[in-house]
Amino acid sequence: MLSYQYEPEPTATQMTGFAGLVPYLDLVCLLGVLEAVDGEVGIEGSQGWLDRQHALALLLLNVAGGESMDDLRLLEADAGLCRMVREAERHGLPRKERRELERRFRKGRLRTFPSPSRVCEWLEQFHDPAQEQERVAGTAFIPAPNGHLEGLGKVNQALLAAVQRYAPCPEATLDIDATLQETRKREALVCYKGYPAYQPLSVYWAETQFLVYSQFRDGNVPAQSGILEAIKASLAVLPPGVERVLVRMDSAGYQYEVMKFCATGDGGRRAPIGFTISNDMTGEFRAAGRQVPEGEWQPLARPRGEAAQEWAEVVYVPNALARSKQDPDYRYLAIRERVDQGVLPGMTEGQQPQLPFATEVLAGVTYRLSGIVTNRAGDGAELIHWHHARCGKSEEAHAILKTDLAGGRFPSGRFGANAAWWALVVLAYNLHAALRRLALPGGLKPKRMKALRFALIAVPGRVVERGRQLFVRLARDHPALAWLAEMRRKLRELALIPA
Repeated sequence: MLSYQYEPEPTATQMTGFAGLVPYLDLVCLLGVLEAVDGEVGIEGSQGWLDRQHALALLLLNVAGGESMDDLRLLEADAGLCRMVREAERHGLPRKERRELERRFRKGRLRTFPSPSRVCEWLEQFHDPAQEQERVAGTAFIPAPNGHLEGLGKVNQALLAAVQRYAPCPEATLDIDATLQETRKREALVCYKGYPAYQPLSVYWAETQFLVYSQFRDGNVPAQSGILEAIKASLAVLPPGVERVLVRMDSAGYQYEVMKFCATGDGGRRAPIGFTISNDMTGEFRAAGRQVPEGEWQPLARPRGEAAQEWAEVVYVPNALARSKQDPDYRYLAIRERVDQGVLPGMTEGQQPQLPFATEVLAGVTYRLSGIVTNRAGDGAELIHWHHARCGKSEEAHAILKTDLAGGRFPSGRFGANAAWWALVVLAYNLHAALRRLALPGGLKPKRMKALRFALIAVPGRVVERGRQLFVRLARDHPALAWLAEMRRKLRELALIPA
C-alpha cells in the first residue's frame, strides 16, 4: 500500500469534476432549450422548481454518465458545477423572474438540482392514467402522449431548428428503425423474443446524426406498426431549409400505404420522397428471382473479406399493386449471395439444414436471396449500397441511447414517466450531436461518449469568481484546456450571429 490518506478539503472551494460539462450549458442557452422547456412542457406553476430545472438536471445527468435518478446526488455534491448551473438556469428569464427565482421556495432554496424524489414526481406528470387502461397483454397499443409529453417533442423540434439556423443542411435521409430494451419493470409487456421490454421507434437523420423523432412503445408492439405516422411526424419536425427528403427502411416499412405516401408525396401535397425498403421474401418474389437469366446478374462490389454478392433487376408486381392502376411504378432489385452450405445431394427437402434467411437454388447453386423496392432512378448497385449504408448508424444511435446514456434503465413502472425519461435521453443525445456539429474539435468528433468523458467531460477544474466574472480553471498542461477554449470561441461566434 502507498503511504497516503483521504481527508476532506478544509476550505469551501468551488471545485468540479465535470469541467467539460460547461460547453453543454453554453449550448442549451445558445439553442434556447431552456426557454422551449418552460414554454412547451407546462407542468410547474408559480412555486417551487421550474420545468427547465428538472429538464436541465436530467440532461446533465445523461451527458455526465449517470444511469439512475439517485446519481443526481453526485451532481449536487459538485460545488463548481452547481455554481455554473445556477448561472445557466437564469438564462432567458425576464429580469423580474430572475430576481424572484430564489423566492419560489417558501423555506428557501437549499439545492441546485431537484432531489431524486422530486424529479420522479415531475416525471409522473407525463403519465396518462386513461391511456394506461388500454395497455394489456396480447394487444398492441401505442398510448397517445399527453400535452406535457408532446411538449418535450416540441422542445426537440426547437433544438433542431436552432441548429439548422447555425449549420444548415438542405437534405435529410431518414433511417427508420425500432429497438428492444429489456426491463424488469412488472408493468412492461412481453416482446416477441419472450422477455419484458420496451420497443421505441426512432427516425435518424443521417446527414446530421440527429434523432428527428422517437416514439416510446411497449415491447409487444410490432415494429411495422405506426411507420406511416412516424414518417408524417418526422416531416413535420424537420426544420426549415430542408429541401429534399429520402427514406430508408428495413422490411418493417414494406407497406403499400407507406410506399404510396412517399412516391406520390402524400397525394401531391408535397414533393415525392425517394425511398428504398427491404421487401418481404414472398413466394412470388422468389419465383421472379428464379426467372432472371444468369447473364443478367451483375457483381456487387463489397469491402474486402466480405462474401461476394450479385444483383439484378427483377420483373415483379405484387398482387396488391396489380389490382390498383393508381399506384406508381416501383423497381424491385434482387440481391443474391452464395451459401457455402447449400443443398446436400441425396437429402430430401425436409432434411436440408434450416437457415435463418431465405435461400434459393439458381443454376444448381444455393444462394441467400434478398431484395429491395425503390421509387428512385439510377444505377441499381449504387442504390443498393446507399440502402445498406443505413445499417449500423441508426443501430449505433440506439446503442448510444441505451448504453452511453441512461436509456437502458427506466425509473418508473408508469408508461408515461418512462416515455418522458426516454424523450429526455433523446434530447441529451441531440444536444451532444449539436455540440459535435457546431463546436467539437475535429479530432474529438468521431469519439463515443465513453472516450469523450475520459478526455473532455470528466475533467477536474475550479470555478473562480473575480470582478463579477466567472473563470473555470484547469490544469495548465491538460489538453482539455485548449479544446474547451476552442469550443468556447466557436460558440461565442455563433452567439454573435444576428437573429
